[in-house]
Amino acid sequence: MALGGYANRIAHVDLSTGTVTYEPIREDWALKYIGGRGLGDKYVFENGYQVDPLSPENILCFMTGPLTGTEVTMSGRMAICTKSPLTGTIMDSHHGGWSGARLKWAGLDGIIVKGKAAKPVYLYVENGNVEIHDASELWGKTVHETIKALQEKYGEKDLSVLAIGPAGERLVKFACWVNEDDRASGRGGTGCVGGSKLLKAIVIKAEKKMPKAVNRELWKTAHQQALAKIMDPANVTSPRKGGLSVYGTNVLMNITSTMGALPTRNAQRASFAPRSEKISGEWVKEHILVDDPTCHACPVACKKEVEIKEGPFAGLRMESVEYEPAWSLGAMCENDDAAAIAKMIDLSNDYGFDAIEIGDVLAMYMEATERGYVNGTGGLKWGDVFGMIEVMRKIAYREGVGDILAEGTEKAAKQFGHPEIAMTVKGMGIPAYDPRGLKGMGLGYATSNRGACHLRGYSPASELGLIPLKTDPLAWEGKGKLLKLLQDLHAFSDSLDLCKFSAFAEAAEDYAAQFSAVVGVPFTAEDVLKTGERIYNLERYYNNLCGFREGSDTLPKRFLEEPSQEQGSFGHVCELDKMLEEYYHERGWVNGVVPESKLKELEII
Repeated sequence: MALGGYANRIAHVDLSTGTVTYEPIREDWALKYIGGRGLGDKYVFENGYQVDPLSPENILCFMTGPLTGTEVTMSGRMAICTKSPLTGTIMDSHHGGWSGARLKWAGLDGIIVKGKAAKPVYLYVENGNVEIHDASELWGKTVHETIKALQEKYGEKDLSVLAIGPAGERLVKFACWVNEDDRASGRGGTGCVGGSKLLKAIVIKAEKKMPKAVNRELWKTAHQQALAKIMDPANVTSPRKGGLSVYGTNVLMNITSTMGALPTRNAQRASFAPRSEKISGEWVKEHILVDDPTCHACPVACKKEVEIKEGPFAGLRMESVEYEPAWSLGAMCENDDAAAIAKMIDLSNDYGFDAIEIGDVLAMYMEATERGYVNGTGGLKWGDVFGMIEVMRKIAYREGVGDILAEGTEKAAKQFGHPEIAMTVKGMGIPAYDPRGLKGMGLGYATSNRGACHLRGYSPASELGLIPLKTDPLAWEGKGKLLKLLQDLHAFSDSLDLCKFSAFAEAAEDYAAQFSAVVGVPFTAEDVLKTGERIYNLERYYNNLCGFREGSDTLPKRFLEEPSQEQGSFGHVCELDKMLEEYYHERGWVNGVVPESKLKELEII
């Protein structure tokens, strides 16, 4: 294959046999599914939909895209793709930092792991090769301990380490992989799949060696135009000019709370005002911010490193008190202690589990306690930070009630006999947007191919005015068309694999121009959206085969039947049925099922 941007080398690791083989990427797959999310999901699809997520037959794909590790701005992402043990759906989960770029610099587009080792192992990657090493001495260590031990062994220079923690080892269903201490592929239980295979870590050693664009003249123009949009001082919504660089993602906390779109007290309320101020990005910047680290090729620096200087958590230094975990461990649990939130985010990374799902789990357990549903498990009161910390430990090690909660929010709520208090979609807990105040996000949760997710189609970009395509957050009309557009666009950018924040400034034509220049294949904006549509439909088809069919695209009844009582969204529910009708029409689906005609049109079958 002569395409630019690709290393054209995939490592297939069979842990059952202890063997590693290599193959080039099929050129037709590369052009139809690109890389990252799309190509990873294609491998998962071809592996079969009937596979048990925790069986040796399930595969775990660590994938880069053709732009990963290049000069392209925000090109430092890695996608981890598998069948999810939390949801039973197809799953892609991404992280930033430097491991994605280093995997490409090490001469690989991806690593596909299958089987189960006889004893704990880790993978060592260098110069296009993957070695399997004994990890018995690492098993039982936390993520931070594991990373430190491997850095001591191999040196910190030109090194990235991905690891699972105790949560992954004990098959907590929302365990994740953590890269460089704080960058997590958080959602869907990818770390649980790693634990089932006795795979503890991946070490990547590589000096910086960025692939060059095939068409250098086209590249100069495409890069300059994309970078100009990101850095445009006249564009208040650009990721560099806007609040992301100043306050990080947590710039949204006060905004969503004020507009009645911040799920609070397990979504019994839609606002945490005025207490949201105490956990906001503005508060963090003023009181505990100490540094603005960044990922590969990123001028935005949304990561916000903090240090706690007083109180019971004094001495803690970590990154970052980001919007989603600050909400999940804050407003969702009625907790306004920013220092405690920083501690719990750090613990989430160290135990190795999703910092969104853990907040949903704790909030559900708090409501179960409030309503007397906890069946003698002890319970947990709203805002009890030390109680939260202890329950987190129990979940990581599956002790006591932690063994119930480790199954995830939805299954734990069913165990308590009250599934209605689980704020989940397809088994995965919601992120930090209330569908009563951001209607498009309700449709986004319901139709996401990996369960409740804000990142498959980030409609708040439109509803909050972060992109030129501005829509009314309280209107349901037009959200079906909007979601399809954004879902297709993000499916493509996730396959490149670029940071989502690039989409605040760049459009399909910018992605097309950069892809064309780097890879050397002409691509248009129409090609970008068609490719994204193909990827999204492949994922939906996989889920259909897994049993997610008519009626699967729904929301917790709380959002559909209990009107918001908060300023900004007062009296509103989420009109999901109306939006779904519009959305299915735009997609060409039949009640959520991809028809054969659509599969043929998109050349999926």
